[in-house]
Amino acid sequence: MLFGMPIWVFFCILFIFISGYMAIRAIRAEHHLEQQYIEKEGQVYLARMYEEREQREKKEKAMMSE
Repeated sequence: MLFGMPIWVFFCILFIFISGYMAIRAIRAEHHLEQQYIEKEGQVYLARMYEEREQREKKEKAMMSE
């Protein structure tokens, strides 16, 4: 007996705390991966916007020079 309770009860409580810690760690890692994905997709979106803007400006210049 440990602290007046059977050893298996102590281990169950210990595993509950370990499980909670691992869950928090996994949530943090997943959040970090999501942030990286969002940043990557944002860069792709901005690059597409800039390309469209350049094409539009070239088209407007071509229309004005005619």
